[in-house]
Amino acid sequence: MKMNFPGIIVAFLMLATSACGQHQEQVHQPDTLPFALNDSLRPLRTLVDSKLQKELVRKLNTNPKWARLINQRKMAIGLVDLRDPYAVKYARVNGNVMMYAASLPKIAILLAAEDALEKGEIQYTADVKQDMRIMISRSNNEAATRMMDRLGFKKIESVLTDPKYDLYDDEFGGGLWVGKRYSKFGERYPEHIKGLSHAATVSQVCRFYYMLAFGKLVSFDRSKQMLEIMGDPELHHKFVNSLEKIAPKAKLYRKSGSWKNFHSDSILVWEMDGRKYILVALIEDPDGEKIIRDLAYTIEDVLRNYSSPYADKKIK
Repeated sequence: MKMNFPGIIVAFLMLATSACGQHQEQVHQPDTLPFALNDSLRPLRTLVDSKLQKELVRKLNTNPKWARLINQRKMAIGLVDLRDPYAVKYARVNGNVMMYAASLPKIAILLAAEDALEKGEIQYTADVKQDMRIMISRSNNEAATRMMDRLGFKKIESVLTDPKYDLYDDEFGGGLWVGKRYSKFGERYPEHIKGLSHAATVSQVCRFYYMLAFGKLVSFDRSKQMLEIMGDPELHHKFVNSLEKIAPKAKLYRKSGSWKNFHSDSILVWEMDGRKYILVALIEDPDGEKIIRDLAYTIEDVLRNYSSPYADKKIK
């Protein structure tokens, strides 16, 4: 069949439009987590976006108390925009400031347990399965302690410092660390930069969730199992308290922690054809729980104001 030149142009444009539509659909409606990415995963610290960073800092500084806490290095925030999984955007404030994080580092125990299960170092019994779930969903200290006793400090450290994960790195302020049983009894095995027993930086916690979302923690299947454990949190405070109102249909994966004036929370928000982001907060302040609840609304504004190539799918 012969086709004149204008006809060829029209056909080409129709094909290009169709291909673009398929890419848009793929970007906006990825499979349920973990998201399978054919390309290699870029290091999160290389994905800092200047526009998102500027908007995050601007919004946080509109609150005088938050601005003061940030200047005192008592408030750290990490934000990862996953709305386009092929062009992830990252922003952070005090990203490499390591702080006491209470129960949040139990995600490190979970990762070490999955690594040990993959290597056959521990067995996946009914008790292990139950302990892994409730130490995350309910932040059960007894379950976390039992898991630590099964693994040992050295195993947990080896996983956190493994170049494959790089979740505790001297060159970037430390990061995730678990060096004491969640019990009144037992020895301490603190990290060596600040001597903290339960520590985190927002950058390394964001990295944990980022790798988890793309199936890069241990293996794709192990990442999927970890997401199942971290989903449907049973403690409805901090970020969850706000997000259950803001986005009741979104899937939430989270782990938080509190002890005295130290309050922390971390969450992966995944809403089909809508919100997709990671948010982490570490705060040293008596009102930390309320600050974290309020912060969820502020971050919604940040993402709403931040322009992206996929403006039609921005947070409404």
